[in-house]
Amino acid sequence: MFDTAAKYLRHNYLQYGDKKVAMRVKDMGIWQSYTWKDYYEKAKYFSLGLISLGLEHGDKVAILGENKPEWYWAELAAGAAGAVVTGIFVDCLPTEVKYYVENSESKFVVAHDQEQVDKFLNPYKDREGNEHPPLKEELPLLKKVIFWDSKGILGYEGIPIGDYDDPILMSFEQVLELGKEYEKVHPGSFEENIEKTSGEDIGLFMYTSGTTGLPKAAMMQNRTSQLTNKAWDYIDKWSANEQYVSFLPPAWVTEQGLGIGANLLTGMEVNFPEEPETVLENIREIGPGILFWGPANWENVSRMIQAKIIDTSPLRRLLYHICLPIGYKVGDLRLAAKRVGWFWQFLYWLANMVVFRALKDKVGLSKVRIAYSAGSAISPDIFRYFQALGVKLKQLYGSTEMGLVTIHPDDDVRPETCGPLMPGYECRLDSDGEIMVRSEMLFAGYYKKPEATKEKYRGDWYTSGDFGHIDEHGHLICIDRMDHLKELRGGRKFSPQFAEIRLRFSPYIKGALVVGSEDRDFVTTIINTDIENVGRWAEARRIPYTTFSDLSQKPEVIKLVEGEIRRVNRSLPEWNRIKKFVNLHKEFDADDAELTRTRKLRRDFIEERYGYLIEALYGDKAELQVEAPITYRDGRTGTIITSVKVNTVE
Repeated sequence: MFDTAAKYLRHNYLQYGDKKVAMRVKDMGIWQSYTWKDYYEKAKYFSLGLISLGLEHGDKVAILGENKPEWYWAELAAGAAGAVVTGIFVDCLPTEVKYYVENSESKFVVAHDQEQVDKFLNPYKDREGNEHPPLKEELPLLKKVIFWDSKGILGYEGIPIGDYDDPILMSFEQVLELGKEYEKVHPGSFEENIEKTSGEDIGLFMYTSGTTGLPKAAMMQNRTSQLTNKAWDYIDKWSANEQYVSFLPPAWVTEQGLGIGANLLTGMEVNFPEEPETVLENIREIGPGILFWGPANWENVSRMIQAKIIDTSPLRRLLYHICLPIGYKVGDLRLAAKRVGWFWQFLYWLANMVVFRALKDKVGLSKVRIAYSAGSAISPDIFRYFQALGVKLKQLYGSTEMGLVTIHPDDDVRPETCGPLMPGYECRLDSDGEIMVRSEMLFAGYYKKPEATKEKYRGDWYTSGDFGHIDEHGHLICIDRMDHLKELRGGRKFSPQFAEIRLRFSPYIKGALVVGSEDRDFVTTIINTDIENVGRWAEARRIPYTTFSDLSQKPEVIKLVEGEIRRVNRSLPEWNRIKKFVNLHKEFDADDAELTRTRKLRRDFIEERYGYLIEALYGDKAELQVEAPITYRDGRTGTIITSVKVNTVE
């Protein structure tokens, strides 16, 4: 085993060369392939090009873009030079980009396209509407912004267009050419640099999700990343013949392990979608054996399938409703590690031939060998649903700081748990039920925040901030964040997340914030309806509407959502059931700071922003006028003024 990613890259280059595809990307409707030799040479010359521009060991390089080969090449190039890589989410606003680049002290930014480059060249407004000069003027350490998609930036024969004739800009190809020239003067330097890379060095800054404040840069040692990847491979036995589609942001630690890490460790092929909008289509084309979706992705696909079933012909709908109980029966037997008799095996084979096989093919799940979910809790309803369809879904537990703590083995999958501990981890619970872990695979601390690092430890045990317990089978059950557990008047506690993940199983509910406190007698919720599915439902019933806001307040839609809440209430204790709700007039949005960039609720912020709605839920008003700010992708702000109805669950 090697202790750095760069050493794995060299190993794969020497082993496979031009004989094996390392990655492919769909461009202009055609899949373009890159061998391990291509991967190695792109990383090599980009690394040497950066060095010729002044990159030194320990410097920081930020990458801002969609999932493309260039992200991988740039990351491995920087790592081979001993630099630290900071990933930035592609949909970050200029203020957020500034924070990441400034906080990490990055000297170089590798950016995707014109949209990302514009964030550095154009004046912008912050969320309060204050004017700011271009980021290039606010980041004195920044030397170069290097773009890989030149459309709209370079014109004929590579000549910059208009304002893009800026000394801070360089194209990816220009840096590669600099690297080739550098090698002529310094032959063998790239190979020497790889040898110098150390497992003890910091290789990545992985920023926390920032649910309770500004994100912090978790420092990841090269050795730690490789140990985690090796332990994961030990459990799931990845293969060089696997296909994987990379669409989760590489700024998220999970994609670092499963995309970049697994590709280097095993030689599996990584495929990049043409556009974010074509992910499902490209997944279906590739038919990956390994698939990782966050809970929101699994929820979206579940809602999409259920909505399509509602819209399909009566015969197909009947067949689906006949076959699904068979799927649940066999899926539950498999999850319980019980024998599936020949009668049920035959019925399941028939259900698969008639319904499940075509259904899975439609969403690209037909060849999935292992499917993962992580990032936050997933509803057991979602878990059982995909198991019923024949998708071997596993849940993981971990975090940026902890790494991958638990995983389900193939023969021990339980919907309500996150699985047993990974090799190399110890876990215990404190007196309050907080999950604490110990391992050599933990992060190396927060960058320039020693006090924040110290606060996360009790002795050598890392405190996760998560509430849970360990069952009799040794599986970890994570219930909710410690600071998200709520208490109603009278002292009874409840987990908002427990109800939220079950609400999101509905095809008509995209998001929910469940609310309650020690000075309240009952639980309420703010609902985000799914505009696509609810829109189709409304159109099928000839219910006219104009906007998201208008549709969300239709009496028929309110009744629809009430029915979904009643369904969830049946699985909740009497005192924990949702009594009142509002359909929010807009979606929760990361650009409005309501979600993190990994799409987790910023609970405290939302409760403060919509405090007036929460007060109305506990008052006697049946309707209220709301005025809410919204933030567009280009930084502009606006305001929504509308009426929101307060509804009681009968």
